Amino acid sequence: MTETTFGLATIGQVMIPVRDAERATAFYRDALGMRFLFAFPHMAFFDADGVRLYLAEPEAPDFRGRATLYFRVPDIAAAVTALEGRGVVFTHPAHVVHRDGTNELWMAFTKDPDDNNIGLMAEVPQAG
Repeated sequence: MTETTFGLATIGQVMIPVRDAERATAFYRDALGMRFLFAFPHMAFFDADGVRLYLAEPEAPDFRGRATLYFRVPDIAAAVTALEGRGVVFTHPAHVVHRDGTNELWMAFTKDPDDNNIGLMAEVPQAG
């Protein structure tokens, strides 16, 4: 009999700490264009392509802090342009963060109203 090594793999939900759930809901729904699922007092839920995003006003100090979400996009320039058109301000414009000889990894960063980091990422074939 062989021993199976357990390992976590599938993310079901990500909690983002926020100070004002209604304000955060408006940003994620209206500015970022995410699919809103439902809300309760002090919390809201969105669908991020099968992973549930949970915006919460944390009751316990252990759950306060800063999160970073990375969203894959097919065309980072087009994504930045679309979000800037909705009033999103980028703290770091689209730039190459890694090259492996075959692909380039591009990223751009903004923040939500609670200073959580939002990253856009796109892998593109490396030129030349």
